[in-house]
Amino acid sequence: MFNSPIEEVKSRLDIIEVIGSYIKLQKAGANYRAICPFHSEKKPSFFVSPARQIWHCFGCNSGGDMFRFVMKIEGVEFSDSLRILAQKAGVELRPVKPELLTERQRLNEICELSTQFFEKQLESKIGQEVKEYLFKRGIKEESIKKWRVGYAPDAWQGLSDFLLLKKYQKEEIAKAGLAIKNEEGRFYDRFRGRIMFPVFDLNSQIVGFGGRIFGKVKSEEAEVMKYINTPNTLLYDKSRILYGLDKAKIAIRQKDFCILVEGYTDVILSSQSGFENVVSTSGTALTPYQLKILKRYSENLYTCFDMDIAGNSATKRGIDLAQIQGFNIKVVTLPENLDPADVISKDQKEFGNLIDKSLSILDFYFQNAFSRFDKKTPEGKKEISKILLPVIKRFPNKIEQSFWVQKLAKELEVKEENVSEELKKIKLEEETYGLEQEEVENMPLKTRKELLEERLLMLIIKDPKNLSLIEEKIFTEKENSIPCFSKKSVEILMNMKKKLNFPLENLSPEALDFFNYVSLKSEIEEIEEKELIKEAQLCFKEIRSLEIKEKLNEISNEIRKAEENKTPETKKLLEEFNSYSKTLRDFEN
Repeated sequence: MFNSPIEEVKSRLDIIEVIGSYIKLQKAGANYRAICPFHSEKKPSFFVSPARQIWHCFGCNSGGDMFRFVMKIEGVEFSDSLRILAQKAGVELRPVKPELLTERQRLNEICELSTQFFEKQLESKIGQEVKEYLFKRGIKEESIKKWRVGYAPDAWQGLSDFLLLKKYQKEEIAKAGLAIKNEEGRFYDRFRGRIMFPVFDLNSQIVGFGGRIFGKVKSEEAEVMKYINTPNTLLYDKSRILYGLDKAKIAIRQKDFCILVEGYTDVILSSQSGFENVVSTSGTALTPYQLKILKRYSENLYTCFDMDIAGNSATKRGIDLAQIQGFNIKVVTLPENLDPADVISKDQKEFGNLIDKSLSILDFYFQNAFSRFDKKTPEGKKEISKILLPVIKRFPNKIEQSFWVQKLAKELEVKEENVSEELKKIKLEEETYGLEQEEVENMPLKTRKELLEERLLMLIIKDPKNLSLIEEKIFTEKENSIPCFSKKSVEILMNMKKKLNFPLENLSPEALDFFNYVSLKSEIEEIEEKELIKEAQLCFKEIRSLEIKEKLNEISNEIRKAEENKTPETKKLLEEFNSYSKTLRDFEN
């Protein structure tokens, strides 16, 4: 007899099986090893001991049992890791008395029971018709079960009556977004006569639903919408949820790119066909919140929906935001009037070919803009530049901007300085995209280098002794040295150097402006003491590497100009380039 569900889970699961479901493990004597999923490395320093049922990474000094691994890789608390592993082990966690549950837990239970109710309806006569329809769309039985697709019967209170029998209140059912209260104070089911797609959060808990019309539905409305979704609730916020991300996040991290589609069936069919790194925006524009979540897993996005380059559509606005935030975006061009589900249903290999042939966002925009207007006429040049200059302006990297300015000038057969002057006039007012002002102000527009600088500052605040690790490199002037930190960071670090021991609350206004105070404080508190020095060293190393790479890009551009102008500078620049290349190799090894 087990004293706790934790012991029972550990007895039923093997740590090799648990970790092996997330990352690829290789046998190494009595142990297993892998590339660590928690920090960047080329040689495996992550080891798992089946005998001791623990894991440890000698690179980032993290380690623990299976619960600790799930907490880190899923980004969840212990209670959620217990739930995830208990489900995998088939261990039933004892239910808590209803009066002791929080409101959020009650709503979670309502969503789970509702999903079971919808799944059960597939056994009915009309439910079989629903399954036949799904089969015709190419969705297999195992996918119906995996994604927990169901059916809401065409009855005014079918689900509500079921939940009332389970001792839930009408007001709770409405708070979960599953019932509507009319003017007379009567409650009725929101979803009726619809194929039901549960929406999962990152921890695979059901937080909402999408319902697609099936057959004729009884309604008081003149028109019945094809799709309806759960409204915003305590659990569900459409601006923060991406359909399928709970199942796709590991594949996104492994493949280092995410495919964005628009519909539930697009995600299900893609996943079923082996394209597991697919998520859906569910018809809404990408928001800063969704992009921030995606950036945890990859900075590479492949859009797989209609892109209106000249319009102001919701999808285009979301892609513009992604570009501003430094995502590398590619566009998968689909055959006319077909969505990913249609393509996959006909030929899944063709879908793979389309992904392989995807174009970078700028190549796509160039191709479309020049096909629509005549570059030989003044009007055509103006219209082309009107489309392309804002896209170029959104690149946070000035080197990338410079490349596309040169390309546009060459294609339009105009002077590069003229294109640069027009680019300066472009004002990007992203708030006109219908975002809340708070969303615009709080958009994470930082580069990878700035994020690393912020992280390093956090580590120094946590333990000021870390400043000594990099102090010489920051404050000692050396001939031909590359600055590793931005001016703002150096100012903050200088302030820290003057008074090494001070509470976080006493940071200067400049420091508080540099990063988000609330998220900074919570993240600092989560860093383990034993990880501080190693983490600081890794951050500095990557910052240094990024700076050297930027310097190499600058020299590369100077070499190109020198060769075009046939100046004697070329030889000296090549020597400088080779010197920095060697420095980079030495630094990274």
